[in-house]
Amino acid sequence: MRVLLAEDDPLLGDGLKTALQAEGYTVDWFKDGRHSLHAALGEAFDLVILDLGLPGLDGLEVLRALRDRKKDVPVLILTARDALDDRVKGLDLGADDYLTKPFDLDELAARLRSLIRRSHGRGVTLLEYEAIALDPATRSVKQGGREVELTLKEFKVLRYLLENLGKAVSRRRLEETVYGWDTEIGSNALEVHIHNLRKKLGQKLIKTVRGFGYRVG
Repeated sequence: MRVLLAEDDPLLGDGLKTALQAEGYTVDWFKDGRHSLHAALGEAFDLVILDLGLPGLDGLEVLRALRDRKKDVPVLILTARDALDDRVKGLDLGADDYLTKPFDLDELAARLRSLIRRSHGRGVTLLEYEAIALDPATRSVKQGGREVELTLKEFKVLRYLLENLGKAVSRRRLEETVYGWDTEIGSNALEVHIHNLRKKLGQKLIKTVRGFGYRVG
């Protein structure tokens, strides 16, 4: 899952990025409102974590612009503003959830998982297909009840394909989901992950969509 983190506090931003990456997310971190909005409008993200007190452009204005342009990406507001009118304003502008600082990282992770489930129209945690069950909360995969060991990047690829079950996902979208913007990607890195997933879970699981990308189901 690819997350846009809009947070100007360097210590908090760095800590959040590290914690979210440990949870299996790919994080693109921006420190001001204008760059955050530009990225959110121009790229595909699965979640946005949005601080309200951003320099350049206030977080509420970023949110307003996203919704005005019909971007329906789930947005969690993360801010030190705990007054009732700030919470109401953010939710009325289209935020999906609201968490005030200071906060617990486990609660943030749980809220993000909830937003992902809701955005995909699911009320349950597990992602299942045939004998495969992927649990985002524990970052575990089982096939026929047997635990399957995956690397973090393999897990990210499989999770995104299962979240888009039956749909063809472009190669570029998968690369962005796994690596984000600030990582050098080898020309065949994605193919290596696909190859390893097929080896571990069966050759027929992931289908190649020639000239475009991959799909499951």
